[in-house]
Amino acid sequence: SGLETFSQLVYEDQYDTLLINKTQILDSPRFAHRGILLDTSRHYLPLKVILETLEAMSFNKFNVFHWHIVDDPSFPYQSISFPELSAQGAYHPVTHIYTLADVKMVIEYARERGIRVIPEFDTPGHTQSWKGIKNLLTPCYNGEKLSGTFGPINPSLNTTYEFLNQLFKEISLVFPDAYVHLGGDEVSFACWQSNPAITEFMQKQGFGSDYRKLESFYIQNVLDIVTSHMKGYMVWQEVFDNGVQIKPDTIVEVWMEKNMKAELSKVTLAGFTTILAAPWYLDYISYGQDWQKYHQVEPLHFNGTAAQKRLVIGGEACLWGEYVDATNLASRLWPRASAVGERLWSTEATTDISDAYKRLTRHRCRMVRRGIPAEPLFVGHCDYEYRG
Repeated sequence: SGLETFSQLVYEDQYDTLLINKTQILDSPRFAHRGILLDTSRHYLPLKVILETLEAMSFNKFNVFHWHIVDDPSFPYQSISFPELSAQGAYHPVTHIYTLADVKMVIEYARERGIRVIPEFDTPGHTQSWKGIKNLLTPCYNGEKLSGTFGPINPSLNTTYEFLNQLFKEISLVFPDAYVHLGGDEVSFACWQSNPAITEFMQKQGFGSDYRKLESFYIQNVLDIVTSHMKGYMVWQEVFDNGVQIKPDTIVEVWMEKNMKAELSKVTLAGFTTILAAPWYLDYISYGQDWQKYHQVEPLHFNGTAAQKRLVIGGEACLWGEYVDATNLASRLWPRASAVGERLWSTEATTDISDAYKRLTRHRCRMVRRGIPAEPLFVGHCDYEYRG
């Protein structure tokens, strides 16, 4: 970050001479966790695009790459222990995968730029692409008959946990960061409710018809597995909301914008470290200067003590991939994410929007010169355009 700051102090005079003024800066980030989420399941992102994003992240002083690597539509991660996952779950088993060498390259490229890589393997929902593993997903029923469709991971079988133990063992060896993101969001109970074997399992466990208890049972098992492989874990807020027993050092990520402040109060009151993503879902686009609302967020504006506020360790700008692939990722992410980067780095008092606009327009031009096709903030031009 120091060298990045240095590079941003260099300017050109009218004779194209590069200059830097004698400057003394004392600077450090306000929040420790400054992340970008990319989704490589809804569209496969070629390695080159991921590396370019890491480069741009370093220009913007982001230090966490939250790699939402798999989801319902596709499973591009090529597992060493279970190659059938990507063989059957990727969009293409050869071209649309991340090999071990690819993953290692991303991790190393990120490390050289001061960026941690936190992989997310979201379960038990968001797992339609995990169909390469026999009997893993719950078969759904239509009345008495199998419907031919599958729901979330089947939490009632021992084989499920044996598989997950092997998979997370591998993940913990491949990804060196101390944390793995385990997802846990948006689990639909409909398929579980339709399945007679699940109903029987629920009775046996004494869960009655409370499917949140079944979900908790599953997640607790997964948390134990991940803990056994010496990793900490992050989860989406539903895991906390549904009353799952989570370890005190769990990081809870708040993503629902509705009641966001109340949620931050609740999670921190319970003593959990928190990351805020809710106001920074960059996949939502609109006409106009939406960077301003990202910049104006104050993460600590919620009811809580000073100790509670210290538990908010940062935030993430999330670019979900329904409408994003290699053709438009950079321009959709930058400079909109730059506004988030500034909010997570700068002091609470840095709120002057016209001042931020001046900085960000210059920075956007700088990114374009450095090969990042960041979109314009508003009407205007970049000085370098004059030089032909």
